[in-house]
Amino acid sequence: NNQINRLRAFQSSHREASDKALADLKATAANDGNLFAALMEAVKSCSLGQITDALFDAGGQYRRNM
Repeated sequence: NNQINRLRAFQSSHREASDKALADLKATAANDGNLFAALMEAVKSCSLGQITDALFDAGGQYRRNM
């Protein structure tokens, strides 16, 4: 419960910055840009779950070829 509460507090305190960072991340992924810089900016204000969801929204689920 403590971890969940800290995550929610982090997300609420970084809401404005994370919205911009996630939008930039989605735009970069959709335009086949270099994700490294966008990811480095996103990790400052977004949780791993938020980043994962944004990349899934932009490009779908990754499936490795067998």
